[in-house]
Amino acid sequence: MKNALTMTQFREQLLAVMDRKHHWAWPHFSGGALTKEQLKIHFQQEYAVYVRDFPVFLARIHGRNPPFDVRRRLAENIYEEDTGGLSLGRSHPELFHDMMHGLGYEARDFQRVRLLPAARTFRRWLDQVSRHRDWVVGAAALAIFVEGSVKDRQEILEPSKPKSAAEIENIVRQHPLVKYYGLSPDRMNLIRAHQMVEAGHRQDAYAMVLAHATERKRQDAVLACLKKSLRLWLHYRDDVARACGLKKV
Repeated sequence: MKNALTMTQFREQLLAVMDRKHHWAWPHFSGGALTKEQLKIHFQQEYAVYVRDFPVFLARIHGRNPPFDVRRRLAENIYEEDTGGLSLGRSHPELFHDMMHGLGYEARDFQRVRLLPAARTFRRWLDQVSRHRDWVVGAAALAIFVEGSVKDRQEILEPSKPKSAAEIENIVRQHPLVKYYGLSPDRMNLIRAHQMVEAGHRQDAYAMVLAHATERKRQDAVLACLKKSLRLWLHYRDDVARACGLKKV
């Protein structure tokens, strides 16, 4: 039987997976090179795969009755996602729709979205891990992988102080949707809310997984889950890129 990883070793392996959460097409989406119709494909898929139901995923994990410290962290995250109670007083899906309206999309554009094949597979995986797996595996998939990014290493190893209002407004002004697509900063409250709470959420995500996946079997299950999540996510983003007519150079 293999020995359990130390907390430092385990964290490093988690971060090594997140270091690879980058897709070749992302510069197209963040660099102003797409049309509004191409952007709409991206946002429709993101909304239907996880934005709309992210608090539901977290609630499923909470409902599996993890330890009290985990329940508290999950409850705070669910509260923020569904009410905006820790930031701007509106749910994150509502703020998403407000941002979409600012880009000229209608609410009906996000009703009954037809998922692309790889998006459907990734969504099924998120449903499976949140409903049927060990809670710590589900928490890793949702709170670490889905909420996280390629920037996790810096955010976890070099945590920053809460951003000032001026710093948040500068991030809003520099956002690609404002710079390249003419979105009014007034429609960017989703980004403001993320900046207000996300640093704490990143620390909480790693803390609850590191603290409770201390046996090697559980650690291996978490790492296998993150690696599968990454693989399915990359296929999903490949599908979105193809639907937008993008090709890998």
